[in-house]
Amino acid sequence: MAKSDTPATPGAMNRRQQIAETYRITKRTYPRIGLVLLGTFLLAGAIGFTLFKILPGSGVIEWILSVIGGLLLGTLAVLIVFSRKAQTAAYSQMEGQPGAAAAALNVLKRGWKVDPAVGFTKQQDVVHRVVGPPGIVLVGEGQPSRVRTLMASERRKHERVAADVPIHEVVCGRGEGEVPLPKLMRHLQKMKRQLRPADMTDVLNRIKALDATRGTLPLPKGPIPTSMKGMRGQMRGR
Repeated sequence: MAKSDTPATPGAMNRRQQIAETYRITKRTYPRIGLVLLGTFLLAGAIGFTLFKILPGSGVIEWILSVIGGLLLGTLAVLIVFSRKAQTAAYSQMEGQPGAAAAALNVLKRGWKVDPAVGFTKQQDVVHRVVGPPGIVLVGEGQPSRVRTLMASERRKHERVAADVPIHEVVCGRGEGEVPLPKLMRHLQKMKRQLRPADMTDVLNRIKALDATRGTLPLPKGPIPTSMKGMRGQMRGR
């Protein structure tokens, strides 16, 4: 029986498999990522070795500490470079695909509640909702004019059940007044904090009735990198 080329879901992968899948995805965007990581390790390792070598000491212990220091600094540098390259590669491959904004928003964890596709059109224009410190943030992706009309409709619906909660609109894209996908998460995190954590439960309860009347839109899974979940820990806060 032929082996399937379909990547396993992140939840079914162990740590080694997640790293391998992330490397495979990164290599699509950066074919020479292996050489970059090797060069980073050698350069940082040499710097670490030199720094420990000039510290007071002598004999075998001095050499052991220098080697250990070089290995540690080289490994740390590789992890940092690989994390940044993997994040850039993931966004690059996701951008422009339906559901890309939802995948990026799902990296948000503590203190944020993400509800993908609370509003949508037959043309796959989608509005996602994020409830967090800034209040309610409606994030749209798709054809700009249709998305803005859809977002205005969603805003009116939310204002009926949460009139006293700040509601923001963000369009994900590369056009004027839009936020590019790679900057979307940071854009939300930089918004002014207007909702206390204790108030989030009340807001979420108020919008439950609104959600109960909605249909559902399954987001496409095709071209979006499936290891995005596995990279959450690397991407968060960067």
